[in-house]
Amino acid sequence: MANNGQIALEKYLAKPAQSYDAILTDIRMPVMDGYQLAEAIRSAKKEDAKSVPIIALSANAFAEDVRASLSHGMNAHLRKPINVEELRTTLCHLFQGGTV
Repeated sequence: MANNGQIALEKYLAKPAQSYDAILTDIRMPVMDGYQLAEAIRSAKKEDAKSVPIIALSANAFAEDVRASLSHGMNAHLRKPINVEELRTTLCHLFQGGTV
């Protein structure tokens, strides 16, 4: 867990590749938002930087919000409040190599 995007990035970078199965991030966070976090992870010089699943969590779920998340390097965009079954399905799909 991290209180802002910068802390999340620091935690990701501090661990060896493959330490995280997935990253769930809110879009709206202080210091570094979810879009910036996803871009920073994707551009990191770590073995799993391009492949670790990143899932956006947001109360905003219009088509343009989903497109923005995907265009910033996230694999999926889920609406808050989180539906646990939808999260489970999304994670299973991503772990099987699919896109959402």
